[in-house]
Amino acid sequence: MDYLEIEGGYKLNGEITISGAKNSALAIIAATILSDKPVTLKNLPNVVDIRTMLKLLTMLGAKVEHNDTVAKIDCSSINSTKAVYEIVAQMRASILVLGPLLSRFKECSVSLPGGCAIGQRPIDLHIKAVEALGAKVSFKEGYVVAKAPNGLKGNKIIFDKITVGGTENALMAAALADGVTQIINAAKEPEIVQLCEMLNMGGAKVEGIGTSKLTIHGTNGKPLEFKEDIYTIPDRIEAGTYLCAGAITKSKITLNSVNIEHIQTTISKLEEMGFEFEINKDSITILPTDTIKKVNIVTSEYPGFPTDMQAQFMAVATLADEESLIEERLFENRFMHVSELNRLGADIWLKGNVAAIRPVKELNGANVMATDLRASSALVIAALAANGTTKISRIYHLDRGYDRLEEKLSKIGAKVVRKSE
Repeated sequence: MDYLEIEGGYKLNGEITISGAKNSALAIIAATILSDKPVTLKNLPNVVDIRTMLKLLTMLGAKVEHNDTVAKIDCSSINSTKAVYEIVAQMRASILVLGPLLSRFKECSVSLPGGCAIGQRPIDLHIKAVEALGAKVSFKEGYVVAKAPNGLKGNKIIFDKITVGGTENALMAAALADGVTQIINAAKEPEIVQLCEMLNMGGAKVEGIGTSKLTIHGTNGKPLEFKEDIYTIPDRIEAGTYLCAGAITKSKITLNSVNIEHIQTTISKLEEMGFEFEINKDSITILPTDTIKKVNIVTSEYPGFPTDMQAQFMAVATLADEESLIEERLFENRFMHVSELNRLGADIWLKGNVAAIRPVKELNGANVMATDLRASSALVIAALAANGTTKISRIYHLDRGYDRLEEKLSKIGAKVVRKSE
């Protein structure tokens, strides 16, 4: 089993190039199912979740050529519409094949999903969306079985609460439907915007992109055709994570290939904590500060503060000048990193969905364990500033979402080594 060994206390300096966004790449990989011609995807992050999604398409019968950050996918040869448990259990995002398989092949069977253990993330809203488009859905032996023998029909989909995956599945299901679909209370994340733009490139017509009301004019069963390559947007969570690494170590580091608009909330919260930035068109440099100020954070849907960044900010807040508060409103089990940060010398108290981070003068290395993807990156950030050596186990969580993390950190002066037990 691999683990990371991090010797803390070193200043960082240099540049990091941000990889493509994992969460966007997963959706656009699923969307290739809507085409019966080859599609080339570029700037994919080379992480486990992407390889898992490509493996799922291969098991459905698609031809996949994958080389680092580029994948050529041909879904004309798909001969199965069953997404099996062995793959879906590894990664929750596998549920994203539900909409495109159903839309193109009029039936599918998708195992109930797995993934990070950060709380109940039911797929009832995904089911509601395809049912609104005329699908009949049943559950059989742990699988969602959806059928629409006469094809899907455009309709109004109203989400009771904002759901990123549900919006993505609804978009892909509606893309080949007969008629017009409206999605009310749609998610507005940059990953949703990229998926809408991709569907438009392929011949569907999506209006209202970037708003909570999306209108999709379906192709009435005609597969999409992508005449241009699809380039994955930069990963805003990876960018935020490395900004936090620069913040906690009080280091000057530059990130390249960044979409500044996508990380505005991260930038503004770091500015509240006393950090200043040099910002260019697609690069950002964080400047060190003598004193890290307290911060209060409430997670919410985009464009609010992302739940995927609260663990990293919690790590930075451990060395602030006063007590910080973080309220997690999206997932109920997303404070599992607290006990591990406390092992490093943090002083964090929990009450319900609120964490109080009391400042400490220093962190000290210890053996800790990653519990989910973003929690693992918070441990890395804390370890970079801790005295001595930290050993982080269960880093398979980290490998699901961070492309070449130890290589990128080592390049800017961190002492990070991957080892095996």
